[in-house]
Amino acid sequence: MERLLVLRLESIGVVAEALLNGVPLARTSAARHVVTLPIHEYTKAGGNELELVIEPPPPGATAAPEPRISDGKCGASVQLLLPRVGQVAHPDNARTLARIDWAPPLDEVTELPATLRQLADLKISFPRWRWLDAPVVAQPSDVLGAAATYLQGLVLGLQRGDPEPLVLASRMRLEELAQAYQRSLADDVGRLRLQMQQWHAKKPLKPAMPKADTLRLRPLAGGRLLECLGPDGGPALHSELADGGRVEWPVRLALIEGRFYVLR
Repeated sequence: MERLLVLRLESIGVVAEALLNGVPLARTSAARHVVTLPIHEYTKAGGNELELVIEPPPPGATAAPEPRISDGKCGASVQLLLPRVGQVAHPDNARTLARIDWAPPLDEVTELPATLRQLADLKISFPRWRWLDAPVVAQPSDVLGAAATYLQGLVLGLQRGDPEPLVLASRMRLEELAQAYQRSLADDVGRLRLQMQQWHAKKPLKPAMPKADTLRLRPLAGGRLLECLGPDGGPALHSELADGGRVEWPVRLALIEGRFYVLR
């Protein structure tokens, strides 16, 4: 693979979030002003909708726009870059395929949160990913109980230090990631199993059991994916580690013919 399609999000003085095709991929914070990540598995041939959200609410929450006077020092940008593999994903040494900038001048009144959009025509040859054609879930609240039950099965495996339930549930996702980045599926699965076993050996994994009254299902990609969030707005599946850190397993579900699949 000679090229790597990368999203780069930057902000100063504000929090910003970047979405591609309706899926949130990166968010800055007071401590992290630049986020870069490869995005092959979220793209499609032709038109791709790139979004930049300024001062987004916490994941899964909503917020009414409020007027704010600019101090002339805040701004944000999101770019789709095509650097060569091994090079830093920076506009100075990469081809820019799309870009959205936001930088209000001094004393300009803006309403935040605000969303800016751009359609990026990408000449790519990736396959059409399964999540793009998943059925839309019109009312995520109607499947909260079923989703909680599904996640509980994954948690039981994690609590035993058994990676197989998560590996099996994520099989389609893992297959497409391996295809997207020209990697070996067996190697990816092997690394996932080994990492979980190592974590569990140092300190047993203890992810909280999801419940229907605490689980949040955030609709993404027009409702084709449901992001599973906990009460704090973070991934519903997470556990403390022996070193005091935290491991998270983001889960974005599709509901196809009455069955859940982890597609992203």
